[in-house]
Amino acid sequence: MAGIYTEKEIYGDALSAQKACTNQFNMAANECTHESLRQTMMKILNEEHDIQKCVFDDMHAAGFYPTPAAEEKKVQEAKQKFSQSVR
Repeated sequence: MAGIYTEKEIYGDALSAQKACTNQFNMAANECTHESLRQTMMKILNEEHDIQKCVFDDMHAAGFYPTPAAEEKKVQEAKQKFSQSVR
């Protein structure tokens, strides 16, 4: 049946669309000179990130986006690396 998409393909498309959407709202927020508009863009950006996380969580739960468990040593190394860059 040509033209029928699988659930995995639909989720993948939704995730790609959300990633593109968050990129666009991020750029818009970065380029705002009016603070009220910037805050609105940041609010929408946050909401879009929440949607993206929901799509990812659904994909992961359905087994469409498997992620390996991280080794504790690597987690600690990453925390140390990034905590130093914030200072």
